[in-house]
Amino acid sequence: MANELGQSTSPYLRQHAGNPVEWREWSERAFAEARERDVPIFLSVGYSACHWCHVMAHESFEDAETAAYLAEHFVSVKVDREERPDVDAIYMAATVAMTGQGGWPMSVFLTPAGEPFFCGTYFPKDARGGMASFRQVLEAITDAWQNRREQLDGIGKRVVEQLGAQQPAGQEAFDLAQAVQLLKVDFDPVDAGFGRAPKFPPSMVLDFLLRHHRRTGDQDALAMVAHTCDRMARGGMYDQLAGGFARYSVDGQWIVPHFEKMLYDNALLLDVYTHWWTISGDPLAKRIAEETADFLLAELRTPEGGFASALDADTDGEEGKYYAWTPEQLREAVGDDADWVIDLCDVTGTFEHGTSVLQLRQDPDDLHRWSRVRETLKQARSSRTYPGRDDKVVAAWNGLAITALTRAGIVLEKPQYVEAAEAAARLVRDVHLDGARLYRTSRDGVRGSADGVLEDYAAVAQGCLTLLGATGDVEWYQVAEALLDRVLEQFVADGSYFDTAADAEQLVWRPQDATDNATPSGVSLAAEAFATLASLTGSDRYETAAQKALQASSAIAHRAPRFAGRALAVAETIATGPLEIAIVTGPATPTGAGDLLRVAFTDAPWGTPIASGVPGSAVPLMAGRELIGGLPAAYVCQKFTCRLPVTLPEHLRRELHPTD
Repeated sequence: MANELGQSTSPYLRQHAGNPVEWREWSERAFAEARERDVPIFLSVGYSACHWCHVMAHESFEDAETAAYLAEHFVSVKVDREERPDVDAIYMAATVAMTGQGGWPMSVFLTPAGEPFFCGTYFPKDARGGMASFRQVLEAITDAWQNRREQLDGIGKRVVEQLGAQQPAGQEAFDLAQAVQLLKVDFDPVDAGFGRAPKFPPSMVLDFLLRHHRRTGDQDALAMVAHTCDRMARGGMYDQLAGGFARYSVDGQWIVPHFEKMLYDNALLLDVYTHWWTISGDPLAKRIAEETADFLLAELRTPEGGFASALDADTDGEEGKYYAWTPEQLREAVGDDADWVIDLCDVTGTFEHGTSVLQLRQDPDDLHRWSRVRETLKQARSSRTYPGRDDKVVAAWNGLAITALTRAGIVLEKPQYVEAAEAAARLVRDVHLDGARLYRTSRDGVRGSADGVLEDYAAVAQGCLTLLGATGDVEWYQVAEALLDRVLEQFVADGSYFDTAADAEQLVWRPQDATDNATPSGVSLAAEAFATLASLTGSDRYETAAQKALQASSAIAHRAPRFAGRALAVAETIATGPLEIAIVTGPATPTGAGDLLRVAFTDAPWGTPIASGVPGSAVPLMAGRELIGGLPAAYVCQKFTCRLPVTLPEHLRRELHPTD
């Protein structure tokens, strides 16, 4: 049988459509084939921007001899982890449990019942450094399958039983001050960030620390944010020419990135830098927020109005080739300015083969000169092969982008950001939604087949509720409420949140994970969205849902706050009151409403639920709120009990900072 990936909606799977391996997509048909042939399944999980996925594909999956062996002894299944996070979560948990570590490409061998019995990540084509070759692994699995079958079946059953028996950790009280103290222990006082290399951008933790500082005035919390945001933005992990952050830094000093650029990282970091600017007024924060938003609009927007998933790490088969420079290349590009750029950007062979990733460890002494040189270098770089783009639209990550762009657009007075957020929300509404059922991905305006998981529903709902505040369009409130009602119907059982819907495909066990990883956990996103909806509606049902979702992360927050940043951030916002803000506008949004909105988004605790709209809006918080003397008015409320309305931005600011 031939490779079946050519018609997939996943760009990652389509990358493998030309492999001689007879790949199948994840489907019951693939498992039926394995049962009929009585062979194991080789499951390969990766994503399009993954460097080592490309390496293994080139070494092994493009090799005809390896492909022939796989065809004879296995059914080979390819999964895009970004399209099927449920499949990825199950088998990554098995991989970590069996090997002590995980990563991508993930290589798992399953029984025809889907039970994992051997797990690994990247296997080289040739044995080296103590690692078995991929062919040796295949031959060993084949021998065991043919001669020790009962042993493999037993392993698979035990793994599934153990993973399925895992229960959420016991609940702990949220101690927000203690979480800050634990984060101080992990903080790198020299190079910033948390832990050792490789260093990942700690977006959710930074969000929590900013909210904590805003509530308590804790200067240590703010200092950790400022130091980390400064070092990330000035190092090589940030693209000094076109904006946008790479996935992580391979070293502890934020110098050399793993060059893939992910939508979710840039959405989360956009929100952090915008928030940091509202507190600090630091011009670096504003510049990075604007450049990151501009990067999203320039390089990740799709023709349909959504945002693509990622830019690849590799070009022309080399990691980082698009981004790295030699001194000679700089001299050719900028001539007499080269020595100045080499010194300014630390072009000292920081990467491979004498190349360097551009850094900007201090502001240029001549900003006009840097602006001119930067544009020249961008133009010179445009002649290089552009990184491959995974242009599938993932609902959850677009939800994160919608929230971040909406806030940035209001706070930074950039209406094009809000317009882009609305366009992305319309795409999700029109393509990904079928009634209240949300599908995870689309590509070229065509919906994929994968069901949305909890993070999709929650992130899109929060994005819509943020848009409600910025635009006054009640439809976003209605979409969000329908999504969250379905969460309660399909993702909650016996008071516990699951990552997959009850009516979704039944896998070997039903995943639930309250840990923040590269993105916020689904349950912490649900806590945020339900808390927002509860504040806009006054509904006890939604408030209880938020509390239960938040409690799912409480033990992790108590023990390892680095992995519960979003839940801690939500707990911080709730600890402020929480507040609600209603802004009443006229039919044509009279002058003054925009200023009130900007103050509300800028000066209220980050994440404060905000509703805007004309009198008579269907949003419950807006009920009875009227214009004052024909002018737009802002009502600051707590549990629907509101202070006197104000019409002037400075009066609203005073309401939000009563002790200043």
